[in-house]
Amino acid sequence: MTLDFGGITLADLPIRDDLRGRSPYGAPQIDVPVRLNTNENPYPPSPELAADVAEAVRRDALTLNRYPDRDASALRADLADYLGHDLTPDQVWAANGSNEILQQILQVFGGAGRSALGFEPSYSMHPIITVGTATEWIPGARDEDFGIDPDAAVAAIERHRPDVVFLTSPNNPTGTALPLEAIERVARAAPGMVIVDEAYFEFARTGTPSALTLLPGNPRLIVTRTMSKAFAMAGTRLGYLAAHPAVVEALQLVRLPYHLSTLTQATARVALAHAKELLGTVDALRAERDATVDWLRARGLDVADSDANFVLFGRFADRRAVWEGLLEHGVLIREVGPPEWLRVSIGTGEEMAAFRAALTAVLAREGA
Repeated sequence: MTLDFGGITLADLPIRDDLRGRSPYGAPQIDVPVRLNTNENPYPPSPELAADVAEAVRRDALTLNRYPDRDASALRADLADYLGHDLTPDQVWAANGSNEILQQILQVFGGAGRSALGFEPSYSMHPIITVGTATEWIPGARDEDFGIDPDAAVAAIERHRPDVVFLTSPNNPTGTALPLEAIERVARAAPGMVIVDEAYFEFARTGTPSALTLLPGNPRLIVTRTMSKAFAMAGTRLGYLAAHPAVVEALQLVRLPYHLSTLTQATARVALAHAKELLGTVDALRAERDATVDWLRARGLDVADSDANFVLFGRFADRRAVWEGLLEHGVLIREVGPPEWLRVSIGTGEEMAAFRAALTAVLAREGA
């Protein structure tokens, strides 16, 4: 029997006016041989790590009739140890991916009548989460090289007086890292909270300082991280932050009860115990990234300097044609960022060879 839903569509539902006409976040999920569109670490966990995860899950499965540790105390202690910088567990908070972390921050410090400022192009979820929490989104501009001019940033803050400021370093989709001086200027000027999104920090060039060094003396500064990228744990969905203990206490006002499952906590703790192994692929991915930048530039393409595990390149009069051409060759990258640009995630050596071969063929066909 076919159910009759009366022809009701999204437009017929009484959703909030500020959500009408918007599109949900999502990268294309297409089954092709080479997927280089979601900035994942292409190297899977080792069999030894997988066995340790299985053992942890087996052990904790015997207690699944009980709720998980509501405060994820052991996990937060492990995260503090990993981050260093003399952080303590009460300065760390964890949630289901860094996106839930950002949502909780905006639930507490944003909301109706408040605003958030970000410098575009940047991570597209920032405005989506902002609007989803009934917070006004204010787009700021980046330089031609995708950096942030501190004077212009301070001027935008003084003009708009936002309650939340987003800084992303390295920035997605451009890969641009911010100098600490720029973050310090913004933190001093901002009247509210400053979020430094460091989802890709582990891929930054050696010697690049983290905004974690600025936490002492900056109680309104929040540094967010994830285990989805360098840690190769995208399927675990574990994001976290470091901040003043009062910020962590504030976030608990809006966290859902028992928001991190027992199995998520167990898997993340195993991953942290294997941090040296999981992060052992970072140097190879950095080298592949730098080689990709050189190869693209040698073909006359514009390429943004990258401190992440992806590269933004262009410029194309018809980037959709290039994207589709690569897809025809079994290579999926991301059509994101400024209109004339494309972004490729860094994969294995074999995957990047396939990308180069496919792009060479597409460029020859397009006459680029």
